[in-house]
Amino acid sequence: MSTSLSRFSRRGGVASNLIRRYFSAEAAVSTHTEAPKPELTVSPSPDRAKWDYRGQRQIVPLGQWLPKVAVDAYVAPNVVLAGQVTVWDGSSVWNGAVLRGDLNKITLGFCSNVQERCVVHAAWSSPTGLPAETLIDRYVTVGAYSLLRSCTIEPECIIGQHSILMEGSLVETRSILEAGSVVPPGRRIPSGELWGGNPARFIRTLTNEETLEIPKLAVAINHLSGDYFSEFLPYSTVYLEVEKFKKSLGIAV
Repeated sequence: MSTSLSRFSRRGGVASNLIRRYFSAEAAVSTHTEAPKPELTVSPSPDRAKWDYRGQRQIVPLGQWLPKVAVDAYVAPNVVLAGQVTVWDGSSVWNGAVLRGDLNKITLGFCSNVQERCVVHAAWSSPTGLPAETLIDRYVTVGAYSLLRSCTIEPECIIGQHSILMEGSLVETRSILEAGSVVPPGRRIPSGELWGGNPARFIRTLTNEETLEIPKLAVAINHLSGDYFSEFLPYSTVYLEVEKFKKSLGIAV
């Protein structure tokens, strides 16, 4: 019995030594014979806009279209600007808003503001024959949770919260829409009037004092955005235009 056990142990030791030698030889052969793998290099297309794709992006370039943001415009960190979007001086886009210019242009004018959770879009074309791009002119206040699609808002207007403006609708200067208003496609809101309801209907003519308060509200929101603006680094896309101009002159960037 003892002799059989000793023979079994000797055989196990020989087998384990053979296994160690086999794997050590395989490792030595692999280190000498395997050639280093070439690194894959992907060259970006010159037509694509260069951007940093890490984390959540405020600016989403689509092909050759890159949103433009003025130096003193406030854009909240969780806002999304995509495609053909222009945010002019003194304007502000507040938390959770989405300006999606993938099909047509979207313009936010001087000292205007788009408040929380608004969605601004533009269609390929308008069924009314009017311009399909979305234009928000200067000193305009767009209330929270509003939806704007291929509409035109002239200077010094107030769009109440939860309002919907459909394709081809026009809000003329110094007008006010009440909260929850729905403007059908192609509807025109005349200047100096208060409209509201679903669909939006004429309510009354605005007084001179009320029309004077409209730009003051936009300026007050602009001043408020300055307090938020100071909490973040200056953010704009102007430096991209400067770099492009320097390259055209042959100046090293």
